[in-house]
Amino acid sequence: MEVMLAMFLSTGGLSGVKFRHISNFQGVYRNLHTTAVVIGGIFALIAIVISLLLIFQHLKSYTNPAEQKWIICILLMVPVYAIESIISLWQPKISIVCDILRNCYEAFALYAFGSYLVSCLGGEGRVNELLEKERTKHQLSEQLLKREEESGKSHRYSFRGFFCNPSTLGEDLYKIVKFGIVQYMILKTLCSFLALLLEFFGVYGDGEFKWYYGYPYITFVINFSQMWALYCLVQLYNVTHHMLEPIKPLAKFISFKAIVFATWWQGVGIAMICYFGVLPKKGKIQNGIQDFLICMEMTIAAIAHIYVFPADPYHYVEVSGYGKVTSMETKAKLDSGFQGFKPASVERTEACVEAPGMSITESVQDVVIGGGEHVVKDVVLTISQAIEPVEKGVHVLQESFHHLSQGSNEASTTKLDVEEHIVKDM
Repeated sequence: MEVMLAMFLSTGGLSGVKFRHISNFQGVYRNLHTTAVVIGGIFALIAIVISLLLIFQHLKSYTNPAEQKWIICILLMVPVYAIESIISLWQPKISIVCDILRNCYEAFALYAFGSYLVSCLGGEGRVNELLEKERTKHQLSEQLLKREEESGKSHRYSFRGFFCNPSTLGEDLYKIVKFGIVQYMILKTLCSFLALLLEFFGVYGDGEFKWYYGYPYITFVINFSQMWALYCLVQLYNVTHHMLEPIKPLAKFISFKAIVFATWWQGVGIAMICYFGVLPKKGKIQNGIQDFLICMEMTIAAIAHIYVFPADPYHYVEVSGYGKVTSMETKAKLDSGFQGFKPASVERTEACVEAPGMSITESVQDVVIGGGEHVVKDVVLTISQAIEPVEKGVHVLQESFHHLSQGSNEASTTKLDVEEHIVKDM
């Protein structure tokens, strides 16, 4: 027993055992790194090929630019995630750069999904009209139930109505939702580059929940911003889900939210596991595990997108005055089985117009240029909306100080006049 205790103390006690445990784990990780890169690369390649084929189908049948430009932006999320993850897994030294690219595109993809829902509803103007109709219906129902004339005016501009009953806000609901989505895109991008800057100075501390590192603060800001943006999408869906039934919005919403929400919390969970010592924090092990899991998850997401965002509905459009008319005729004979009766024939003719569409080059240009212009316009609008209350507050403060200074000047002038009057009387 004494010999065993002496050997235990000679190896450094508990710290020595912990050090050997970490060293052994890192040795196993190094041995499995090549295998993980190969397996992750196979999954990433499958995900990229499936997604690119689906994107090519949309570009080939680019008949509804308002919707399909955002679908393509959402589908590109899988190749971006897969490429970023396999590069980060292969070269852990540049994992922070890969994370920035992934985070920036994740924020843009959330914006693209919101824009896609708006396009399916007919555009921003149409959405405002629909939301105003929903508000009017709510007002009428309240008046009928409560029999009060003022019941329809409740929560018109109340922020509390956004949480309790968003349909009462009308077109103000869309303003709140749009601001919530765009703010996440702006904050996620800024926080990503801030993380890179802090990493350069050695104070980022990826996965370290300590007050002198920037990781916990950036994680809190991004988490709150993301939750708010997703909640805004949920509220918009709750009000407009019956209008979006033709596109089956629930499946699209779940598939997209699973990628954004699951991958983010997956990274936070792995960081927490490493923080509590279940896995070692050194050697970029937690980033490697996250990247390997994302490579596999993107394959599942790519397969799901085939059924959630298919290109088949855009191959043809409704009959109109232009386009190539395609006629499909179906004939069938029905034999009654009785002698003396001729078999009945059933004919069915379906006509549709093959959409003229665009060339693939024109489709790519519309996605890049048209989508980029839309993003810039919304970002500028959101920044101006965020600055407007600040400018009003500064203006109010300036006016208050101005009134105070004028009041003090008038008081001093009155005091001087009184003193002069007293002197003259004396």
